[in-house]
Amino acid sequence: MKSLFSFVMLVFISISSFAQFKNILLDDKRIGYNPCEPSITINYKNPDNIIGAAVLDKAYVSQDGGKTWETSRLKSSYGVFGDPCLVSDRKGNIYYFHLANPGGARGDDAWLDRIVCQVSNDQGKSWSDGSFMGHYPPKDQDKEWAVAHPKKNRVYATWTQFDKYGSKSESDKSNILFAYTKNKGKSWSESIRINEIPGDCIDDDETVEGAVPCVGPKGEIYVSWSVNEKIYFDRSLDGGKSWMDKDVLVTDQPGGWSINIPGLNRSNGMPITGVDISKGPNRGTVYINWADQRNGEDDTDVWLAKSTDGGMTWSKPKRVNDDNSGKHQFLTWMSIDPATGYLYFVFYDRRAYDDNQTDVYLAYSKDGGESFTNVKISEKPFSPTVGTFFGDYNDIDAYQGTICPIWTRMDNGKTSVYTAIIKETELK
Repeated sequence: MKSLFSFVMLVFISISSFAQFKNILLDDKRIGYNPCEPSITINYKNPDNIIGAAVLDKAYVSQDGGKTWETSRLKSSYGVFGDPCLVSDRKGNIYYFHLANPGGARGDDAWLDRIVCQVSNDQGKSWSDGSFMGHYPPKDQDKEWAVAHPKKNRVYATWTQFDKYGSKSESDKSNILFAYTKNKGKSWSESIRINEIPGDCIDDDETVEGAVPCVGPKGEIYVSWSVNEKIYFDRSLDGGKSWMDKDVLVTDQPGGWSINIPGLNRSNGMPITGVDISKGPNRGTVYINWADQRNGEDDTDVWLAKSTDGGMTWSKPKRVNDDNSGKHQFLTWMSIDPATGYLYFVFYDRRAYDDNQTDVYLAYSKDGGESFTNVKISEKPFSPTVGTFFGDYNDIDAYQGTICPIWTRMDNGKTSVYTAIIKETELK
């Protein structure tokens, strides 16, 4: 009897220590739009300062390592219209990128006419009115992401430019643009096109989407994106002045980046590009994380490929989710801790259910993407419904052993944004 009791307690302790992290509610209030598409960053100068963001104009700030949070809303002369992206530089400046809407009305001529960047130099307490890049009316600018140089006073941004958003005309194209600032976001360089093959403007699989830049140990700029069921890669070795004439084909993306997931009005598997800048054994390795349906429309999976030669050649894709086949894992994001080189992923997961119930999982790799451990981090499942916009992405940041995933959930058609503060020492 004593042996049985000891065995039961051992199982209980193992499950408890492996499974649960406190889920922190950041927002469940609809103000014009449902909160979704969250981003998060850890202040690299003060890691206790964590900043989150969500549609349409929300900012969430913690000064005590995620224990307590304050919510504010951004305003800008150029309008604030979602697709938030948060970046911290090494001096503690926080950059909040988003779409523009200076006219105040969705769909008017000024809607999406530029990419906006607002900056906080007081840990998210206040924000500048903003600067902008990519202002080429009547073209539309969408789905931006950015990264700070680990040493130099530069921030790089990439995004998709549409000749006309939603146009079905064969003459209208989409392209990936790049710009940078070297004065803490006060002004931006002229935007340049970096992709070789353009896409259409429908905002679907044949549109170029998903450009997420990263910076290597020597200042190399790496970025990848999806189009036509393929993932392409490009790089600059001179601070963004010049890029390769021929983009590198990383892998096929069966089913394309626009993925059908039951219960969602849309979903995607756009690539996330990252690089190890730690002093560990995988320093300089470039990684791309995405989702696709190469195993079937009922079996979306999360994948990783890596390059050890600066993106010229790529490994075969490895599956990040470690469940048995036949269930959906989707809307992935990746972060690489610059102190350790460990890889962290956040994604939705339906491995435990036969319906649309959905969990949130964290996966991590401490051996350069050779193996992965999966951990459920959501406290309870949720079931999304098609009638409510769920957003196109989540986010995760990792710094000096602190991991901060951020995600959207939906209950009874109502969205909410959650995070969890996880220490590397808590992971097996």
